[in-house]
Amino acid sequence: MAQLALKSIARPRLNAVIDWEQIAYLVLLSRAMDHIEETRLVPQKKVLYQFSARGHDMAQILLGKQLTGKHDAACGYYRSRPLLLALGVDPADALGSAMGRSGGYSDGRDIGVVFNYPNPSGASALPMCGGVGAQYTPTAGWAQALKYYVDTLGNRDYARDIAVVLGGDGSVASNGFWSALTIATTQQLPMLFYVEDNGYGISVPSTFQTPGGNIAANLASWHGLAIYDGDGTDPAQAAHLTSEAVEYVRTRRKPAMLRLTLPRLEGHSFQDTQGYKDAATIRDEQKRDPLPKLKNYLVPSVMSEEAWQALAERAEAATEAAREQAESRPAAGPQSVLRHVFYDGELQQMGGQHSHGFHAPASTDQAQSAGQRINMVTAIRKTLDHELSINDRVVLFGEDIGPKGGVHAVTLGLQEKYGTGRVFDTSLSEEGIIGRAVGMALAGLMPVPEIQFRKYAEPATEQINDCGTLRWRTNNRYAAPMVVRIPGGFFKCGDPWHSQTNEVAFVHQPGWKVAVPSNAADAVGLLRASLRGNDPVIFFEHRAMLDHSWARRPYPGDDYVLPFGKASFCRQGDQITIVTWGAMVPRCEQAAEGYSADVIDLRTLMPWDREAVLSSVRKTRRCLIVHEDLSTAGFGAEIAAVVADEAFMDLDAPVSRLTMPDIPSPHNPVLLDWAVPSVDRIRDKIVELLEF
Repeated sequence: MAQLALKSIARPRLNAVIDWEQIAYLVLLSRAMDHIEETRLVPQKKVLYQFSARGHDMAQILLGKQLTGKHDAACGYYRSRPLLLALGVDPADALGSAMGRSGGYSDGRDIGVVFNYPNPSGASALPMCGGVGAQYTPTAGWAQALKYYVDTLGNRDYARDIAVVLGGDGSVASNGFWSALTIATTQQLPMLFYVEDNGYGISVPSTFQTPGGNIAANLASWHGLAIYDGDGTDPAQAAHLTSEAVEYVRTRRKPAMLRLTLPRLEGHSFQDTQGYKDAATIRDEQKRDPLPKLKNYLVPSVMSEEAWQALAERAEAATEAAREQAESRPAAGPQSVLRHVFYDGELQQMGGQHSHGFHAPASTDQAQSAGQRINMVTAIRKTLDHELSINDRVVLFGEDIGPKGGVHAVTLGLQEKYGTGRVFDTSLSEEGIIGRAVGMALAGLMPVPEIQFRKYAEPATEQINDCGTLRWRTNNRYAAPMVVRIPGGFFKCGDPWHSQTNEVAFVHQPGWKVAVPSNAADAVGLLRASLRGNDPVIFFEHRAMLDHSWARRPYPGDDYVLPFGKASFCRQGDQITIVTWGAMVPRCEQAAEGYSADVIDLRTLMPWDREAVLSSVRKTRRCLIVHEDLSTAGFGAEIAAVVADEAFMDLDAPVSRLTMPDIPSPHNPVLLDWAVPSVDRIRDKIVELLEF
């Protein structure tokens, strides 16, 4: 472990590598942009969210100018605009985004402090998130992708590139920070944690975030982490520490933390009056302003007073020109917000294997009918095996999926065959599993993370939500396609922790496709479509169907792909439509014996086959929806609403649902059998509707 703690250093000889004139200009530009927002654009209500970077600016710009690798990437937070200016972001884009105008970071879809900057010819800014600490694990994923390209794929173009994550002292208390720290240090990834410690998390002192208020001191004994700690307002010290930290990560290919202390010279946001600080504290912070220190450092050693004033005037002029250009941009057309929730044929600028040159092999939706029937576990494993063999961007990871082969044996033998670089176990953090997958997907890989059971996805909710909205909120600049495998539902018994379904929660997350196969052949077709696709997918594997005899099918072939949003008619008739999915499909089939019924297996819930359901209901004039999830706000309610809205005049009976009651899954098999829709209860419901 390396540790460098510099509280004060002698004024060194000016570093010839650093373009101090450019550093000064960018700091002055950042100040001018903050000033024009605070004095004009916010009062005029042209900017609705404003977060000043004063005090943070110089250190960030020094860092940004160190990011020179083609595959370098940084992920910031809401006070990171100076870094983006250093990377080359157009000031008009920055101000236009703050004003919600067309173009820029998001075409007006997201607030202007939520940044992104795809840069195919140099360092990029990964799409930041609005949640504190959410930036850490995706950055760890990018760092792991850099390591993967070099160590597993042998691509030396990535050998000196690094991942950098920016966060304040408040964010070091977040789950994402600790998860990313564990990932980076246990895997020894080329990742720099850059902590801007201004002493406050909004209004809460840093001593509430970490004992003693110094995360660098607390991590001094953390194995595998180099620590750099010093004053971010001292130009010489900040430049030296930043250069040392970046070079350490570049050359050693190991993680480091750079903590710089600096003042937040304005409130947390424009509306923050800082009433929680006394006058003496504010005066002390103003004395630590890095801008006067930078001027004193450079004038007259590097430039004259007149040259400094010329830089200031140039920054003011550039800011005013950027404002004029930004204000000339219209708001995006309202209907445009409907685009880019999913891939719609227009390829994103960065992220996903398709934007890195992947072309899906030829496929067919015609299954091979010959061969031995296999269970769903074997079918999923066989599909993963084949896609791993033909696509070196596919990477599998999760808890216990390596030598153990997963708690349901789906990945058994795959690590032995493909190595620990492509199939690997993770630390016990669902936040880290999904967040890491986001970063790997942004870097062009096809990650296939596993969440052991549906309930365990809850700690990853923030990353799941952020991943789903990523394409939309960056207006198709970025996307992070992946396949998240999640077993769930009852098996021989139930319980509140391993038997939850709740697929509807994923359907309600914009940007996610959701597959719920009921049998081995459908699992193959939908999983392969997901692995070759360009959207994030939740692939729900029902525990009861993994080895169910009904779910066994012949392997449909290595080219078999099923489209999302295309239901299957398991039975056909003209008296009643039964809509279902997952473990309820064989029960509905059995219950419908002796009746003329359309039994529809939706197979995917996002998108779902509305037309198949509506056309069937218009024919049978009756509709029963059966699912294992709870009744209130279950996905069946959505189907019922659509049928009522669009086929009401065709109905001869009310739309009916049969579900679990609004309770967690009970453990005792007797209690479980009572709660889950049974064949007898489904049959009784069919009779009730037919006799209506």
